[in-house]
Formats: sequence, structure tokens, C-alpha cells
Amino acid sequence: MTRPIAISDSANFYVSAERIFDPTLRGVPVIVLSNNDGCAVARSDEAKALGIKMGAPLHLIRDKVEAHGVRVFSSNYTLYGDISRRVVAVYEDYTPNVEVYSIDECFLDFGGLKDRVAHAKSMRHDVLRRVGMPVRVGIAATKTLAKCANDIAKKNPIFSGVLDMTDPTLADWLLPLVPVGDIWGIGRKTEGKLRRIGINSAADLRAMPLRQARAMGTVMLERTVLELQGEPCIAFDDVEPQRKGMAVTRSAGTPMLDFETVFEALTAHATRAAEKLRHHNLVAGTLTVFFHTNRHRADKPQYTGSRTTRLIPMTSDTFDLVAAAKRCALAAWPNTGEKLYAFTKAGVLLDDLLPFEQRPRTLFDVPRGSPRLMTALDQVNKRFGKKTLILASEGMSRSWQLRADHRSPRYTTRISDLPVVR
Repeated sequence: MTRPIAISDSANFYVSAERIFDPTLRGVPVIVLSNNDGCAVARSDEAKALGIKMGAPLHLIRDKVEAHGVRVFSSNYTLYGDISRRVVAVYEDYTPNVEVYSIDECFLDFGGLKDRVAHAKSMRHDVLRRVGMPVRVGIAATKTLAKCANDIAKKNPIFSGVLDMTDPTLADWLLPLVPVGDIWGIGRKTEGKLRRIGINSAADLRAMPLRQARAMGTVMLERTVLELQGEPCIAFDDVEPQRKGMAVTRSAGTPMLDFETVFEALTAHATRAAEKLRHHNLVAGTLTVFFHTNRHRADKPQYTGSRTTRLIPMTSDTFDLVAAAKRCALAAWPNTGEKLYAFTKAGVLLDDLLPFEQRPRTLFDVPRGSPRLMTALDQVNKRFGKKTLILASEGMSRSWQLRADHRSPRYTTRISDLPVVR
């Protein structure tokens, strides 16, 4: 027998995280905006009922926001990440194997449980009690079926937030209710192809011949059909796969007009990348820097700069990465002449990642940087807050930082942001 897999996800995660610390947000329309306060990327059920679409630009829905008293928030990734970590900590009390799929979704190993529904309801209650986050749970024999069960549990209150669809008879009854476009891994183009041949639901797709599925959507669609039939094809990752690369990129809050400002942003991104490497005990062998103007402004001069360099020896030292980023940025910087470029995004990409102990050594390999200094730097910033110690080249004004005019306090990670009861 295959072991049952559950997936637990949070209801309107960003909005629910904001509601934990502000009870006045409950029952009212709330939206959370993307970077630079651009578009709605999370909406409460009340905001959805007003017709606010996912990705709607704020400037186009401002009249609706004002007319209906919609509460607007900037993305507070520090808060959301910490809330997600706390939710996962609760999950780990209920199962030995947790696979974090996204900030608001986790696959859980529910094998060996006698009463899976009771176990899921207890877990759901505990997450709400200990963290304040409402979650829904879908259980099935495969990941794809578990996602379907979770989707049904979201939309049908009769299941009280938990649906165990390991019983094939129950799957036969419920899969016709899942639109084919809502199935995990089915994109818009594939959905269109399937609907043109009369496949409109998960039940229809489950009955599709495997040879036809492979011909229409390659092995990926064939695998989805098998998963819907109850045959696991997507492994449960008990061990987190080793990272092969990482990226730290940001859009600028205001256009960056000179090299110094762009390099300040790149210093911040390289510093963050180095912190992430050390956190995972990795070193990088390749670094890429890029920066570009706003591609949607045809009336402005356009430029994209990018350069890559090898890191020899491989490193996770902040000073090494910042120095390499500067070399790349100087090499990619445009000969402006009379043109004035307004750069709106910059980033640092790291590739060829290896565990520190597995890094290649050479006969004359002399360690560079100072591991003790990096350890001290990380400990100070962990204890006293991010950016307590920074490189001078990151600057102090940080005019390039993202706009976040509506950001809520970082309640769980900054003492200065804790609510005060008088």
C-alpha cells in the first residue's frame, strides 16, 4: 500500500497573517500588494466578492478601494516568513516528515495513522490556537489527488476544512467537481487542449488513455493522469534536495541613475546571498550580476547589463562576493554618453553551489576571507536585527529600496514593532 499524503495550506495566507495581530481586519475587505506597492497579490474573501482580481494594479482599483473601505497593505515578507516557520513547527509535532512546498503549503506524511481525519482536525485546531493561522487539509494516495482534496475542502464547508480522499469511492464522487484547469500542473495551454477534446474535470482526465496523454502533453501529463489514478509518480522528499543555485534580486523603489546607487543595491544583494550560503553551509563557484531599465517604458532609453565571473576559490565570504559583484558591474556598466539610464532592477545570481566540505581544493589553495569574521557578522545581525552591521558600500540612504508605504509592523521579529497594551 502507498502511504497517505496530506497537503495543508493556509487560507489567503498574506491576509490571514495580517489579521493575526489586527482583529479589526476580520470580516472586512483586505488586499496585500506586490513589490513597490504595485498590484494585488493577496485578497480576502470579502475583497474577492467586490470583484478585485488577482494582479489588479492598485492605481486602477483605487476608486473601488476608497468606495468600499478596502484595507491595503504592502507585502511584509519578514512577518510572513516567520509565520510560515511557526506553522511548519506545528506540523512537525504531528508528522515526522514535512516537505515545505511554498510559503503557505506543506506536504505531510500521514502514513501509519488510524484516524487521519481526527489527526488532521487536531493539527488544524493546534495551528489556529498556537499561531492564529487558519489552514485546510487534503489527504489522498498521491500528491496530485491530495491537492484536489485540498481544493474541494476549501470550497465546500461541509468538510470542515479536512477531506480524506483515500477511499476510491469518495474520489469517484468528488473528482468530477474539480475543473481540469484547477489540477496541479495543468497550465492554461494544456487546459485549452484538454477542453477541446471534451476533458473538463479531474475525473475526465483520470480516464484519459496514457498514450494519448503523453502525445498531448509529454510525460508530465501522463504522470498527472497516473497520479489521479492513485499511482504515486511525484516522490515525497523526506530529505531537502541540495540547492544548485540561488538568486537575490529586487526592483528599485525609485530609479537608480548612477553607478554608486546601483552598486549599493548590488552590495546589499550580494551580502544577503552570502548570508544564505553560510546558513546552508554552501560555497558558490559562479556569480552573475545584472541590472536593467524598465522594459515597459518605450519612451525611455533602454539598457540591460549582465556579467558572470568564476569564484576561485569557491566562497561564501561577503567581502569576496561584493568584490566580485563590483568587477562584474563595472564591466557591464554602459558608456552612457549623453543618455541617462534609469535602472529599475538589479540582482545577484549564484551558481555551482557545493557543501563547504566538498569544495574543490588545489595544491596552493590558500583560504581567503575570515570565517571567524563572517560568523561574528552573522551572529550580531541575528541577535540585534538585520542590517545592524553592514558593508560601507551598501550605503545608508538606500533610496533604491522597495516602496512599502502600507507595510504593517514586523510583530514577531522586531522588539520595537511589538504591540503595546496601555
